[in-house]
Amino acid sequence: MEAGEAKSKKAEGPPRLCCICNLRRPVLKRPKTLQQICKECFYEVFEEEIHQVIVKNHLFKSGERVAIGASGGKDSTVLAYVLSELNRRHSYGLDLFLLSIDEGITGYRDDSLETVKRNEVQYGLPLQIVSYKDLYGWTMDEIVKMIGLKNNCTFCGVFRRQALDRGAALLKVDKLVTGHNADDIAETVLLNILRGDIARLSRCTSITTGEDGPIPRCKPFKYTYEKEIVMYAYFKKLDYFSTECIYSPNAYRGFAREFIKDLERLRPKAILDIIKSGEDFRIATTTKMPEQGTCERCGYISSQKWCKACVLLEGLNRGLPKMGIGRSRAGDVNGDHRNNNKETKSGPSVKSIESRKQCGSLDF
Repeated sequence: MEAGEAKSKKAEGPPRLCCICNLRRPVLKRPKTLQQICKECFYEVFEEEIHQVIVKNHLFKSGERVAIGASGGKDSTVLAYVLSELNRRHSYGLDLFLLSIDEGITGYRDDSLETVKRNEVQYGLPLQIVSYKDLYGWTMDEIVKMIGLKNNCTFCGVFRRQALDRGAALLKVDKLVTGHNADDIAETVLLNILRGDIARLSRCTSITTGEDGPIPRCKPFKYTYEKEIVMYAYFKKLDYFSTECIYSPNAYRGFAREFIKDLERLRPKAILDIIKSGEDFRIATTTKMPEQGTCERCGYISSQKWCKACVLLEGLNRGLPKMGIGRSRAGDVNGDHRNNNKETKSGPSVKSIESRKQCGSLDF
């Protein structure tokens, strides 16, 4: 028996070592490259890849004020940690801030904001919190109570995007960075194809967007896999909030996410290939693209008379929450919407004309 055991151990050979340093035992297989590497080398390649993305794409200039969109989740927490480290290590010369949006979701956002407040102390970054209630006069809990779970993500997505810009304006920053990762961008490419949204398809893979708007947005994690972000947060023992939004289980994006995960299991490089395909799309010159202007009501960027947030908010305030959903156009709010002749709902869920807010409380 002893001879057999010795022979078996001999057949196994020496322990496998990290394929990068060839010194330490590997502790993980990188989802992006399938390399078996040690923890120390994983930290190094993960951070260096993000640094190279920042440098090659000229994302920042020394002296800029940069807001990090912070939700308390894994992506934004890792982004805040890594950007703080790289800023010190490579002397970017950036003034970094945390910017959080309080959508007013009881049992979800209130808990995640506690994580962000701890991150503020842990990373030494000033924190600004902007709420839907202050900007729009509504919380997501109130909106869901009125409209239900079917289209709530439309309201939240539109309001959140504008709230981030308004929060960034409060901080007087030059750039806003978000934790959108490679998986998110691949999902967005697919969603825009499925929706036939040519305008968004043409810009959704850009690493910097909004350069013609109030504040440019950057995505340093554009080529970073979600699984690697989770691994980094786990091994670094970062403090983050891991619960999914209670209102998003049936979101349309979720189906694209599951499809991307299935593709990744079959072929890990599929995520980067979808992003590359999105980058290489060429829009026909005959395609009519929306002309960007400003909202007549709040001054925010818009291709219509009123921005989408103002249209949605007007519907809520009139008791017609579906006014801005689907194919309704901004012009509908000026009196020609087919539902305007109907009586609005009465009760506490509908804001009075006197108490309703226009979209946002900051001018652009």
